[in-house]
Amino acid sequence: MSQIAAATQTTATQTIAAQTIAARAATTRAGTGATARGTNPLAEALRPLAIDIAGPLAGFYLLHSGLGTSEFAALAWSSAFPVARTVLGLVKDRTLNRFAALMLGVNLVGLALTAVSGDARLMLAKEAVLSGFLALAVLGSALTARPLMSAALRPFLTKGEAAREAAWDRLAAGSRPFRRYERLFSVIWGTALLAECVARVAGAFTLPVATMAWLSTALLVGAIVAGSVLGQVAAQPMEKLVRTEATA
Repeated sequence: MSQIAAATQTTATQTIAAQTIAARAATTRAGTGATARGTNPLAEALRPLAIDIAGPLAGFYLLHSGLGTSEFAALAWSSAFPVARTVLGLVKDRTLNRFAALMLGVNLVGLALTAVSGDARLMLAKEAVLSGFLALAVLGSALTARPLMSAALRPFLTKGEAAREAAWDRLAAGSRPFRRYERLFSVIWGTALLAECVARVAGAFTLPVATMAWLSTALLVGAIVAGSVLGQVAAQPMEKLVRTEATA
């Protein structure tokens, strides 16, 4: 892989990788049972995440890599989907679709940084800034009543079971320990991604570009592994609370 190709990895890929691996690593086992209609309840629970994250990501790659449009045009057109999802949620349900809004934010930051080109070091720093935007969004959500990473974690702890879904809602509404673990889970992942961002920015301007061509990927993998392992500190107690509440 060339230096420039390595430098221009999209943060959309980082977003979906971090969120997906976080959710998969957070639970001790994934439910695979089917409902009476033959559908997988876990797949049904994950469908909104796939739509809000995979839709814009696929649109970007199709336009930029498949059809050869410019990065700016691909980001702009792939933003139409999260814009529609965000506006629809606000108008129809009076709620903010946070994953659609996050993908929209990532695209907008990417649009603002598309002028950064030509210099391999600046391209490396640009991707780190986008990763940092994601990290700050995750950390900021930990201060709210609905930490961002909880939406990715919930399907794997509830397994699409009605009793567990209800247990999650009750715990999120009235259990201080559960809410504390929710915040901790997002803090762990936000910190891991922010550390990766800082390391990539520092490396972009201090290390040889040839070194950063492979080290950028290594830092991302390291952040995901760290989030997955350290996230167990919060995810395992949450899984136990959900299981206990569901059987109570």
